Amino acid sequence: MKIRYYNIPLLFFVVSLIALVYSCKKSIKPVSSNEKLILINQVGYECNAPKKAITRTNTNLFQIKNSKGKIILEKAAGTKQYCSLSGDTVQSIDFSEVTDQGTYYIVINDSIISNKIIISKRPYAKLAKASLKSFYFNRSGIDIDSIHGGKWARPAGHPDTLVYYHASAADKNHPENSIISSPKGWYDAGDYNKYIVNSSISTYTLLLAYSSFTDYFNEVNLNIPESDNDIPDILDEALYNLRWMMTMQDPFDGGVYHKLTTKNFEGFVMPHDAVNKRYLVQKSTAATLDFAATMAYASRLFANFDSNLPGLADSCRVQSEKAWEWALKNPKKYYLQPSDIQTGAYDDTKLKDEWFWASAELYLATDKTTYKTYLEKTKATSKTPAWQEVNTLGSISLLTSNKKDEFEVLNADFIKYTDKLIKLEDKSPYRTAIQNYVWGSNSIFANQGIIKIIAYQITKNSKYLNSARESLDYLLGRNATAYCFVTGFGSLSPLNIHHRPSASDTVNQPVPGFLVGGPNLIVRTDCGPDIIRSDYPSKSYIDKECSYSTNEIAINWNAPLVFLTCGIDKYYEK
Repeated sequence: MKIRYYNIPLLFFVVSLIALVYSCKKSIKPVSSNEKLILINQVGYECNAPKKAITRTNTNLFQIKNSKGKIILEKAAGTKQYCSLSGDTVQSIDFSEVTDQGTYYIVINDSIISNKIIISKRPYAKLAKASLKSFYFNRSGIDIDSIHGGKWARPAGHPDTLVYYHASAADKNHPENSIISSPKGWYDAGDYNKYIVNSSISTYTLLLAYSSFTDYFNEVNLNIPESDNDIPDILDEALYNLRWMMTMQDPFDGGVYHKLTTKNFEGFVMPHDAVNKRYLVQKSTAATLDFAATMAYASRLFANFDSNLPGLADSCRVQSEKAWEWALKNPKKYYLQPSDIQTGAYDDTKLKDEWFWASAELYLATDKTTYKTYLEKTKATSKTPAWQEVNTLGSISLLTSNKKDEFEVLNADFIKYTDKLIKLEDKSPYRTAIQNYVWGSNSIFANQGIIKIIAYQITKNSKYLNSARESLDYLLGRNATAYCFVTGFGSLSPLNIHHRPSASDTVNQPVPGFLVGGPNLIVRTDCGPDIIRSDYPSKSYIDKECSYSTNEIAINWNAPLVFLTCGIDKYYEK
């Protein structure tokens, strides 16, 4: 925009100019010349679904052109909105009218052209499978062979058949440095340790995905070692971790150890080269309640597979109830990181949500009124799930069960919260329902997607499914960084993730399907003082291996991505 000054006294002009410069420094910073000016979902859009992009340049009109350069649509862009989280002034671009399959481009001012836009019936089918298969690549204690892993094949690491009791876990039955076998399970994130708190929400989310989209997952073949058996692949994958979790309970008293870990994080070496001693560390109330909830849910689900998995459902239920009894006796056994352990703490001292989730799952698994009485006493309001905020998992289980009519108040609260997310989204320049970018911010969008899809299943109102698509659009490129945050997909995706196998193998590309943590301002120096990230929270991301705060992967971030992508793929015709 050109500013012309006619017959203005020089002093007034200078003062005005100084004021303008000062106000810009305080509020809006210009978009750097190397930033993408048109932000799209880089994986694709469904033919009959809403389609929205965002532009960071000033325009009145935009055009949609096909691959031959023909104008398919010309339309007004949305009103300008300033985003304080990114420092951008943006406009929305809605091209929902374009429904034919094909390749298209957004063109602005005849000179600014988007990356290619793909419209198809099922643009997320490959992404959905890759997001789930990423768990296979993060398995502990198994060879990833070339038949199932392709160029990402690697030798097995961490069989965990010789794990030592740490001093914090020792008692009369298990002296310090005595040995336990605790094999299988997934590596938690970019490191090689295994944590019950994070495994619980991740395993539950995959089990919930199967229960929510059973017919869909019955047809999915991931090409994993168990693909030829009679169990759906998503359950085979969840079982690989669930069976490890079952070894983490003390059979004498029912308490659950918080984690299996080395004393310090391993270096950036391949799993089979990471050979430091591994330990079981301290029982905790949080881990025990999370374990109880997950096992109770698993007992209900696997009751339908008793002929293939005889006794598993009963074992899960028994272990769940034993864990609950231990928690009742030890309600404030908070995890306290021992001085000689430096790996992830997953510590939590606010356990009301864990009590609610566990009592909800045990009520559904056993039909015992004692659990219902407890969950009614431990009232919880809906929030976006996270490892330290699990009450909504209990709500989801209750509201999708055959006992949902007993929880009308809970149902109303759940829908009210989902509506609140949509209202925030509708007002947001970037169409996001987020006001604070925390560590793992991308998981917020994925978990909000779960809430929206569950709300759609409850109400059959398409606004919730369309809002879930907004969450996925953000993750796949319609965000202030211009990155598709899932490895192996989109025109600009992470290549240098904080993930030890990816950093240590000989393959240039990371395993496809991993969701990185995403932008935040929590840690600014993980790559040292010479690497400078944006001061704006929604842009403070960097694709470097050293950036554990923005570019690490984690099972509790990928699990909701599985639910979101598979859920939208399942409903592609709706």
